[in-house]
Amino acid sequence: NLLFRFLQNNTFVSIFFQGNMKNYITGFIVGFDEFMNLVLDKATEIDEAGNQIHIGKILLKGDCISLISEKIK
Repeated sequence: NLLFRFLQNNTFVSIFFQGNMKNYITGFIVGFDEFMNLVLDKATEIDEAGNQIHIGKILLKGDCISLISEKIK
């Protein structure tokens, strides 16, 4: 399972949402469940202009997530 590998390896990920591929959230996955709800730590929202808003720890509902990928630093 890719999510479990991201969790185990403490991988920095980017998460995009349905209906809005311009804004996304980056962070480290610290937990997830069978509905793909995710808990991210050190989360940052990045808008289309590149502005960053530091959020910290956040829970994302799985039904709004469109894409999860490894973030290249």
